Amino acid sequence: MRFLYLLVARVFGWLVLCARPAAAKDVEILVLRHQLAVLRRQVTRPHLTWADRAVLSALVRLVPNWRRLTLIVSPRTILRWHASLVRRRWTCRRQPGRPAVAAAIRRLVLEMARDNPRWGYRRIHGELVGLGHTVAASTVWTILKAAGLDPAPRRTGPTWKQFLTAQAKGILAVDFFHVDTVLLRRLYVLFFVEHDRRRVHVAGVTAHPTAEWVVQQVRNLLMELDGRVDCLRFLIRDRDAKFTTAFDTVFASVGIDILRSPVRVPRANAIAERWVGSVLRECLDRMLIVNRPHLEQVLAEYVDHFNHHRPHRSLGQRPPERRVPVRMREARSVRRHGRRGGLIYEYQQVACVTQFSAPTGCGRGSPGLVRCRR
Repeated sequence: MRFLYLLVARVFGWLVLCARPAAAKDVEILVLRHQLAVLRRQVTRPHLTWADRAVLSALVRLVPNWRRLTLIVSPRTILRWHASLVRRRWTCRRQPGRPAVAAAIRRLVLEMARDNPRWGYRRIHGELVGLGHTVAASTVWTILKAAGLDPAPRRTGPTWKQFLTAQAKGILAVDFFHVDTVLLRRLYVLFFVEHDRRRVHVAGVTAHPTAEWVVQQVRNLLMELDGRVDCLRFLIRDRDAKFTTAFDTVFASVGIDILRSPVRVPRANAIAERWVGSVLRECLDRMLIVNRPHLEQVLAEYVDHFNHHRPHRSLGQRPPERRVPVRMREARSVRRHGRRGGLIYEYQQVACVTQFSAPTGCGRGSPGLVRCRR
């Protein structure tokens, strides 16, 4: 429709020109030529629509000596436009080459390559054949190359996230921190942290930590862990003098290697240092400690809160001891529970009471009560 409208407008314009005298036409031609020369000095390559190309291609053929005519396009461009029109007119439109690979197969190839970094394209091709997909091995190679995946020998290395996650399952960290009581007596706390679940174990509290006391606390911890000791592979500790050879021997007896952090590098034991900051900011810095039993009671309650309720960003906002997320039913079913007199609050779903009618076989038809905990 655009082309027809443009053609009709041009025809009426030409009819108007036929009624004008020749002298006026010559003057107009000279003016248009000068304007064209000015535009060609400013615009190197004008933008033409398909309708403009069609009109120019048709009119230039009617002009005598059109090759010597000064136009905004070259004669070679006019010929190329005409050849393009001829090619579109007589060439059949068909999809060249082989049919494209199905999107489902392409996604499956990329998924296998990412899940199994040691698999080459031949191994992936064999897996596809086993699934009933008839594709060539070269097609698998082309899909991997187009996705930017390197060959199998260069895809063997795991990512940093996979490497650290795999290593964290066998790492245990130990450290000390101190707390000053109301009477300015300093108490020392020995604690352990499991890297995989951020689970914390307070081994003991004392005012005079000695090497023998530390070794005894380690034996108590290993008895407490029991079944989880086989999963531990490394222990991270600093170079404190209280961590003696006897301390290392106790862990070596259960197959745990000792990794000593460098001197004055707290980031080497960052997870343990982070827990010290958490317990100080959230609990101990906001209250006064009277004596050792008081500190043990406070730490026991905070560790229970830390392991069973406090969310962790590294665990998907879940606590260490709860792996399954809780589904919230109603906002009004949330109960607030305060620890240490409201120093720390926990929010839990309350138990619901549901009424039901007993079935006929129960002997009673009166409504009963069922108490369920969410």
